[in-house]
Amino acid sequence: MSHTHQEAGNGPSSQGDDPQPPAGPPQTLPKTLPLALGALGVVFGDIGTSPLYAIKECFHGIHAIASTEANILGVLSLVFWSLSIVISIKYVTFLLRADHKGEGGIFVLLALTLSGKRPLSPRLNFTVVLAALLGAALLYGDGIITPAISVLSAVEGLGVATREAQPFILPFTCVILFLLFMFQHRGTANIGRIFGPIMLLWFFSIAALGVREILVNPEILRAVNPVHAYDFFVRNNLHGLVVLGSVVLCITGGEALYADLGHFGRRAIRLSWLAVAFPALLLNYFGQGSLLLTHPEMAFNPFYSLVPRGLLYPMVGLSTIATVIASQAMISGVFSLTQQAIQLGYFPRMRIIHTSQETRGQIYIPDVNYALMIACLGVVLLFKDSSGLAGAYGVAVTSTMGLTSVMYLFVLLKAWNWPLWKALPLVGIFLLFDTSYFVANIPKIPSGGWFPIVMGAFILMVMYTWKDGRSALSRIMQSTRFPLELFLEELSGNSLLRVPGTVVFMTISPVGTPSAMLHHVKHNRMLHERVILLTVRTIDNPKVPDIERLTVEDLGQGFYRIQAVYGFMEKPDVSEIFRLASRVGLKVDPAISTFVLGRETLLPTGKGKMMNWRKHLFAFMSRNAQTATLYFGIPPGRVIEIGIQIEL
Repeated sequence: MSHTHQEAGNGPSSQGDDPQPPAGPPQTLPKTLPLALGALGVVFGDIGTSPLYAIKECFHGIHAIASTEANILGVLSLVFWSLSIVISIKYVTFLLRADHKGEGGIFVLLALTLSGKRPLSPRLNFTVVLAALLGAALLYGDGIITPAISVLSAVEGLGVATREAQPFILPFTCVILFLLFMFQHRGTANIGRIFGPIMLLWFFSIAALGVREILVNPEILRAVNPVHAYDFFVRNNLHGLVVLGSVVLCITGGEALYADLGHFGRRAIRLSWLAVAFPALLLNYFGQGSLLLTHPEMAFNPFYSLVPRGLLYPMVGLSTIATVIASQAMISGVFSLTQQAIQLGYFPRMRIIHTSQETRGQIYIPDVNYALMIACLGVVLLFKDSSGLAGAYGVAVTSTMGLTSVMYLFVLLKAWNWPLWKALPLVGIFLLFDTSYFVANIPKIPSGGWFPIVMGAFILMVMYTWKDGRSALSRIMQSTRFPLELFLEELSGNSLLRVPGTVVFMTISPVGTPSAMLHHVKHNRMLHERVILLTVRTIDNPKVPDIERLTVEDLGQGFYRIQAVYGFMEKPDVSEIFRLASRVGLKVDPAISTFVLGRETLLPTGKGKMMNWRKHLFAFMSRNAQTATLYFGIPPGRVIEIGIQIEL
């Protein structure tokens, strides 16, 4: 007879009904200032380097508009209101409040929606999950394009300094990107300490350059009036909409701002944005506009044209360092996103290395790192300059922002119980901006915007194939499982040899008898005196407190069932599981226990709902996934694998 030995909780409680849950630990001002400085480096690195290319793309290139006074005022007005509405209001004011136990990001919006008190219909549930996964897939495209366009834009400053440097821009960019990815395994724990001060210097420098030029033409400040934005569209019609697709480059990094909420907290991010990043960006953008009023011929690179000739090379150096920091933040974000997708069951297991003992969120995933490196170098060589990449960047950013707004609407309605009449006008304003930006980027799809769409579709297909494949595999294995109660009854009635020691069977389902155990008994005709059935599952919460981590159940005859629960931002660890189990009286030493794992060999057939090519893709990913031994931190010398062939 089974009975509960210890239950450490009933699973994480939902906080979805709280419209303003606390984002991270309480922050006093002395604690907030260092966090705000760190946020400048990590959170605002992407949006902070946008002045390198945003205004340039509006007035130079195949989609550019003439550098007339009316157009310059109109573009600057669009920049001002885009930063104010999308970043300051949508992200900083509203989305930062949509945290789940202090964490942010598109998967957190999904978790809030699914944990809400209002249940979703099957069709709506599918829609919500699809929107979240598509947003995550597009973020991978953003993670590829951000390092490429940022570093390339900075290095292009050499071409402003001297035309002789033009042939070296592309190779130099590739070398910097290659070194950036080669140093990822060292982690950002040490260099992260200087990110904030460097970005503070960057923001101070671009603000000073802007102020210097604004003093020459203070009338540029008239662009704050939204009438200039309205007149811009009236005068330019469809061409004005196309230019809006370039204006959107000034708000890149909004998603990173929200995703990094858990690292710095709401108060620190708001302080660093409102006190430093926002005013510095506005001053530099208006400075570039002021310059173009006097020198419209400088449209080929207005950012570097602000810089005095004697400071051009130092500014290229500072810009390059700033763009490397911006790239590092995005690369780290892709690592975190991948870990979340693995935990939620949308990616196969991969090797995850923690690069910092103090900060749990700093991780390195070699497979993702090298894939990103190849993709970044590929797009640099494919598009060749920042203007070619701008169209791809705009599509990636606007698509993700629109999906985030849709997910936020579901959170308001399903998790926070807002009435439709209250939620729809607010999100409607956000979607008005998001859809306008996206529509403005549609003409750029043939010239580069196709890249994030193709990349997003590919990543989405891979995620759904893995999820569907694992579900199909689980159904097959559960349909053939022998009831554990019958197994224990038969065990008590025969003389099966029980040897000293502990054996642990890892099983994906807490129901039934693990196939690996049946094969073990069948072939070895023995069992250890103590048998532990260990199931590790991931829930929609980002993190789970230790007190709610385990459920330990005594099944009798030396059998125990342990169910370990992890959040989608955490990595399971067998040593931690047994450390917690020892607190409730079940002492297990992994170093002297035997772990029996089932290793499935998948045989794709024409049966089932999955298309045959997807079955072959799933089988390929399954063969190349990281072994459970490494992923769960099991001592390699204590593992026995039992092969099982399964027709899929």
